Amino acid sequence: MIQKNLIIFPPYYEALASDHPGLTLGRIVLQEKGLYHIITMKGGLPASQPAEVSGKFRFESSGPSDFPAVGDYVMVDTNNGDTAIIHRVLHRRSLFLRRAAGTANTEQAVAANIDTVFICMALNNDFNLRRLERYLSAAWESGSIPVVLLTKSDLCDDLDLKLAQVQGSAIGVDILTTSALRNELDSLLSYMAPGKTVAFLGSSGAGKSTLINRLLGEERLKTGGLRNDDRGRHTTTHRELIILPDGAMVIDTPGMRELGMWDASEGIDTAFADIEELAEACRFRDCTHSGEPGCAVCQAIAEGTLSQSRWQSYLKLTAENSYAQDSESYLAAKEKKFKDIAKYNNANTRKRK
Repeated sequence: MIQKNLIIFPPYYEALASDHPGLTLGRIVLQEKGLYHIITMKGGLPASQPAEVSGKFRFESSGPSDFPAVGDYVMVDTNNGDTAIIHRVLHRRSLFLRRAAGTANTEQAVAANIDTVFICMALNNDFNLRRLERYLSAAWESGSIPVVLLTKSDLCDDLDLKLAQVQGSAIGVDILTTSALRNELDSLLSYMAPGKTVAFLGSSGAGKSTLINRLLGEERLKTGGLRNDDRGRHTTTHRELIILPDGAMVIDTPGMRELGMWDASEGIDTAFADIEELAEACRFRDCTHSGEPGCAVCQAIAEGTLSQSRWQSYLKLTAENSYAQDSESYLAAKEKKFKDIAKYNNANTRKRK
């Protein structure tokens, strides 16, 4: 049971809400297609109700990511019957973006205002370092802190080897191993303080919903067993924010076996900081790393300190990201989108203290 008077709305957002008299501060807790559910505070406890965006909001939006996402803090009118009307999305302190599935080159907001992103990857047949690097790039770009969460350790016979491989792809990132079957969840708790928001992202069947059920202490989210190929079954069909009894908040998301890059150049640079450092050491500034004399990247590959597969992953992600940035839809959205989340937060936090 949720305790009373928990910190559901941080002081930062309470202060922003004071600039919008006549409206109520809420948070998006569920999103499924064009449908939303929000929570507001009533009598010291969070109250949930359906919501939809106003006609003016819809008209003034310039792109898909302008619309509310799970985790967004919003200003709503709750005096219009059972359904609240969303008038404004407050400043996002972090935003996890992906390229929308399908052929259209458009962006999609996955979740907002996340403190920590748990990138879940199962240690059985779903183990994939290249996919992990893709998620890390998007997570760093989002403005949240990524943590690699290796699930289903009870199904892994070569844990030390896989840990070493992950350490080579997740440089400077905390790496945790868990088994929901064995209830090994203590390592997660230090990231889940009251008032903090964490998100569980990963491919289908990585065990995200099972982990959240263990944290809740009840089987609230639907889960599936293993398929014949030892992969988990896809069960989550929508994004949802869940409040734990102590006030920590977790976001469960549908599995994304493919995560398209969208405006993640800085995140790629951070995720591949080892390659960026090597490139700085090349003899020529305009080195293309394709055989020039004094190329530190080529030398590292030849000496085995940089794997060819990691280098190819870097090239693939940067090329994919450049394609998104060259599109007309990206350029139009870019005019209205925040860019440097950390700098904005630091400046505004100092002003409000």
